[in-house]
Amino acid sequence: MLEPAKLKHRKAHRNRSARRGAATRGARLAFGSIGLKTTESGEVTARQIEAARKAMTHSVQRGGKIWIRVFPHTPVSKKAAEVPMGAGKGSLEYYGQTINAGTILFEMDGLPEASAREALRLAGHKLPLKTKIIVSLTLSA
Repeated sequence: MLEPAKLKHRKAHRNRSARRGAATRGARLAFGSIGLKTTESGEVTARQIEAARKAMTHSVQRGGKIWIRVFPHTPVSKKAAEVPMGAGKGSLEYYGQTINAGTILFEMDGLPEASAREALRLAGHKLPLKTKIIVSLTLSA
């Protein structure tokens, strides 16, 4: 699973306000010829990214090339069930990333369009956000 190697602070704010608006960075295909783009904002965990990656890799059977365009930098803490208020912030549960609408999550290249579309469709089902598949003009022409 993806996890930052080193953090300046062990616990951080979730930055929920950053989920508003469309993405300005990471909104265009940069590496591959087909990609998976979010159509809504939200949060993606390291486990969800890994599940989507595994679904894609399994579908294409180690063919082509896959780029993961997001990384879970933010540590998310959680308090145990039925713990009273106060007594500090909870312990670290997982790493996540706030995603804006329009962000490219995955890109692929080196595969026929039909198999790449199927792999990205399967990956989209593993994510908590609505997604769409986008194709560069060079592949469809």
